[in-house]
Amino acid sequence: MDFGWVITPQSRAGLKFDALMQGNRKFLNLIRGEFQSAWVEDHFQWEDHDTLECWTTLTFLAAEYRELDWGTLVLGQSYRNPALVAKMAAVLQNLTNGRLVFGIGAGWKEDEYRAYGWDYSPARERIEQLAEAVQLTRALWTQTPATFRGKYYSVENAYCEPKPNPLPPLMIGGNGDQTLRVAAQYADWWNAAFPPPEKFARLSVRLDEHCASFQREPASLRKTLFAFVSVNEDAAKVTRRDDLHVVAGSADQVTRELERYRALGADYFILRVVDFPETQGLELFLERVAPRL
Repeated sequence: MDFGWVITPQSRAGLKFDALMQGNRKFLNLIRGEFQSAWVEDHFQWEDHDTLECWTTLTFLAAEYRELDWGTLVLGQSYRNPALVAKMAAVLQNLTNGRLVFGIGAGWKEDEYRAYGWDYSPARERIEQLAEAVQLTRALWTQTPATFRGKYYSVENAYCEPKPNPLPPLMIGGNGDQTLRVAAQYADWWNAAFPPPEKFARLSVRLDEHCASFQREPASLRKTLFAFVSVNEDAAKVTRRDDLHVVAGSADQVTRELERYRALGADYFILRVVDFPETQGLELFLERVAPRL
């Protein structure tokens, strides 16, 4: 069982930039030697809160925290030219000696698209674009020169040198059925965001069915979970949310729920404790939950 830690890109408490970075460093220092990786979400705005941009933050911190792998959770494929992103990832993989996990998805946060001037295409088109983006990325990482011609994206005799060494795991994130199909066809890893165990079970079965349709062994596709965690021995201090599922409760309760996900096939937990910038929840998780998993 592997664990990843998710950087907090903005604070609901309204922390300004310096305090936000100070809080994130505090958490990163706690997970050193305990977690395998750290991850950065790909967003640009949460109302008027100071918000960290993914690539800039990831590359900066990856140079500082060299014992951790670093991943994107997940890139919005239409936010940047996919050929440029493939080149950026190749360079970063070499600079970090192979510590990148390349996570990408279709994109969903409509207010960012509108505010930053990007087209917000229908979901079907964004998923088609995702499929092309990952094929184009693979081509640039493995062909010299690379040519890919799609409906939305293309490259012609493009060089991406040096090639990423080794190839980063390519992770597709998303819970929708068509995204699952793209993951089954092209991804090394799949990431589910915030499903309760019952929904994760359904998604996992459906993903396996898509793998079978491509004559792919389901075990060849790693299943990962992005989850918020609230762990406290005082039930009155446990946080739950109406808008998404939180793995919440005492250390025993959190352990049992994560064990359910593991039994359903998840073998990489990518987590954020929701009491940021307070560290008591993470400290309890490290003491009472992680060792049992």
